[in-house]
Amino acid sequence: MPPVVPPFLIGLITASLVKRLGKPLMRGLVKTSVGLGIEVKKAVHEASEGIQDLAAEATAEMLATQLAHGAEHGTDGGAPEGGTADRAAETSGEGKASGKARSVGPAAAKVH
Repeated sequence: MPPVVPPFLIGLITASLVKRLGKPLMRGLVKTSVGLGIEVKKAVHEASEGIQDLAAEATAEMLATQLAHGAEHGTDGGAPEGGTADRAAETSGEGKASGKARSVGPAAAKVH
């Protein structure tokens, strides 16, 4: 008759083996997941920049077309006073270093 091994001893041995083997496995899995997440974030950021660039170019082209059309007919193209040229410069990147309009919140509006 084989010796009887209590089930809790089997559990203790199995738990220690799982801990030794599982910890490096889980660490590798987490590192891979974090690395993949960072790569996806970079790809999304690059795609977002590309879409913003395309939108800015299309806006600048449309405004230039409206200005040219307005000049042909002797009008300002139906744009509000002082708005079209300023917006065209902002969207083409000439007005601001980043090419993006900044919002004016309560903190930015305060005069020191």
